[in-house]
Amino acid sequence: MAKFEKLLVAFLICAFVSNIIQVNADFSKSMYLTWGVQHSSIIGEDLHLVLDKTSGSAARSKRSFLFGSIEMLIKLIPGNSAGTVTAYYLSSTGSHHDEIDFEFLGNSSGQPYTVNTNIYTQGKGSREQQFHLWFDPSADFHNYTIHWNPTEIVWYVDNVPIRVFRNYENEGIDYPNKQGMRVYTSLWNADNWATRGGLVKTDWSNAPFKVGFHHFRARACKWNGAVSINQCASNVKANWWKSSIYKHLSYGQIKLLNLVRKNFMTYDYCKDYKRFNGHIPRECFKTQS
Repeated sequence: MAKFEKLLVAFLICAFVSNIIQVNADFSKSMYLTWGVQHSSIIGEDLHLVLDKTSGSAARSKRSFLFGSIEMLIKLIPGNSAGTVTAYYLSSTGSHHDEIDFEFLGNSSGQPYTVNTNIYTQGKGSREQQFHLWFDPSADFHNYTIHWNPTEIVWYVDNVPIRVFRNYENEGIDYPNKQGMRVYTSLWNADNWATRGGLVKTDWSNAPFKVGFHHFRARACKWNGAVSINQCASNVKANWWKSSIYKHLSYGQIKLLNLVRKNFMTYDYCKDYKRFNGHIPRECFKTQS
């Protein structure tokens, strides 16, 4: 797409979304470091992850959740970040785990970041959709939200929906609705695949690589074991994610979704006939909005 067209699309998105969701929470109360603690930190509302030759780093939430909205403001690595991956995702545990992913694949200086989204149900993934962003995600903090309810999962960037995965469980398509998931963040070296399929390696002369996370917020149902499967999906006022307005995207949101997919999507597993030997997953033939 020509530079002018990209600027026009970015302008339309910014004009439509005048109020970016503001989040408000304290990392130190909600999350803890799991590895790379020697060079990462959690201070109040801020989480800093660092990657150098010795180690990456990661954190996870103290609680698990089932349905709701998970939000973070993230500022990615500036300049040459090729080979690095910054991950922000929800996941349960075990071989039949569920998972909802944002992954930010590093780039050579001046090249756009690739945002990889994926979903696992009952341990099965391979549902990647990838996008380029319409802004520089290393210049400032931007909001990345995963909204998850019994009807659909929506990935948002600054309140702009970029992907939807709807619940078609009644047609035999697995959907994550029976396992609590924690929130995870990590920064690690993946230069065997992250940038141009592993052709571009990590330049350690640019290390240490740093990613900032600010204002984590989980407006979500707390997982308390199997009893939560019904409690978090029940039609009560406290379960705001069950409201009718969250069952489908609005007309305006669908327009934005289609705009982003038309202009910024770089890979869609639903169109990768070679990968699946012509047997495209069934959800690809269903409405996803």
